[in-house]
Amino acid sequence: MELRFEKKYIGIGKRKKSVARVFLIPGTGNITINKTNGTRYLQYNETYLNNIFLPLEKLNLEKQFDIIAFVNGGGLTGQSQAIQLGISRFLCKDNQNYRKILKSFGFLTRDSRIKERKKYGLRKARKAPQYSKR
Repeated sequence: MELRFEKKYIGIGKRKKSVARVFLIPGTGNITINKTNGTRYLQYNETYLNNIFLPLEKLNLEKQFDIIAFVNGGGLTGQSQAIQLGISRFLCKDNQNYRKILKSFGFLTRDSRIKERKKYGLRKARKAPQYSKR
């Protein structure tokens, strides 16, 4: 089978500053992130790995697809959640019947919380210098 990285075969997920482009190809359940082994990239953290495979587990598709993801920005938590959203979106694009199941588990909801910008006169976004009355 020819591996195609085209727009119609992609699922895009975002979380905080992380952006993930996810491709699912028929396979045995391997994961590759930024051309490295997924478990190694995620530092053998079970939480991150479970996070990524959760949409596939709910649809009983764990060992049917290989995951290839290209991620940039943010930390490992945001990246793993961005990959999860990308996988969910890809599966919905592939089969419309999956949408209702994934939506009920909340996998299609984009978490739009991002870091608030720093304001002038303050130390961080909201932290103000100590107030002195006298």
